[in-house]
Amino acid sequence: MNNELSFSVVKSNSSIFAIWLVTISGMIGIWLGYGAWFLPKTPFNLLLGVALLYWNFPLKNVWPGILIWSLVYIIGMSVEMIGVNTGFLFGDYWYGENMGPKLANVPLLIGINWVVLTFITATIAKRFIRNPWMAPVCGAALMVALDFFIEPVASVFDYWHWDAGYAPLRNYIDWFVVSLILQVLVKNSVPQAKYPLPLHHFASQVLFFVFFYAMQQITTK
Repeated sequence: MNNELSFSVVKSNSSIFAIWLVTISGMIGIWLGYGAWFLPKTPFNLLLGVALLYWNFPLKNVWPGILIWSLVYIIGMSVEMIGVNTGFLFGDYWYGENMGPKLANVPLLIGINWVVLTFITATIAKRFIRNPWMAPVCGAALMVALDFFIEPVASVFDYWHWDAGYAPLRNYIDWFVVSLILQVLVKNSVPQAKYPLPLHHFASQVLFFVFFYAMQQITTK
């Protein structure tokens, strides 16, 4: 038991180190003017995040877990396809080239991004919110909060672009509704995380985008 516990701690700490190493390296590299090299590597960063999360939190019930998280992927991809191709959800926007290959104008890894964000925010909410029905609300709020920080620099990084030049209010409303549905869907499938990897994963994303938003504000004044 002690050996298993020690290995779990090593996995958690090494994964946290990897997350922050990639995040800080990307921040420094882009800030120094090497964005053309770092930004196209975004798909690899997403896949690294998935790999580290699965390494630390393997599915205990494999087939039900695959079903639930595949459904999250499908829902995430579907709402993005509706949004990009019709403007009915989120608003009028389109994806750039730094998110990787696309299907129906939506990067295939966007579905993975929905899976990762849903997992880490649901795990954080479950860890700190005891009410089983408030936890999904808090998880959805965390997802919207992160999107709020991403939006100002998304077009600069050629992730996605808004026809209006900025994210409309309906984007955040729709994001919350979709996020809440996903949070309710997975609330019984996320673990009671003993180790802080999901929190570090979320914090690293917030720091990354807040940093570049701040830099953008400074350089435009």
